[in-house]
Amino acid sequence: MSHPENTNIEIGSGNIFQDLGLDDADELLGRAQIGYHVFKLIEARNLKQKDIASLLRIAQPDVSHLMNGHFNRFTTDKLLDFLRRLDQKVIIHIAPHQEGEPFQEVFSHDLPH
Repeated sequence: MSHPENTNIEIGSGNIFQDLGLDDADELLGRAQIGYHVFKLIEARNLKQKDIASLLRIAQPDVSHLMNGHFNRFTTDKLLDFLRRLDQKVIIHIAPHQEGEPFQEVFSHDLPH
């Protein structure tokens, strides 16, 4: 497959929300990263949606949103509550921002970054 010579390629910033020009890009990225970790933890448990709903104390339609990656439907606080209900410890590390790095980062010892 050939590519026309006038094809423009733009290297992403690492934050798709920033690349889309959204004002709250750092918040959205952080929420997406937390949501992804919640999703992976739930996926590893092989639970039925009704069991996930009971564990997280949410309605079954919300489980569907969560498992389909619609993390924007949940607040950061709610996602952090899900991690607590999944027996996860959350550590918030505050440090001065360095130019070129994101304002928010989410890491897990057990999941790939």
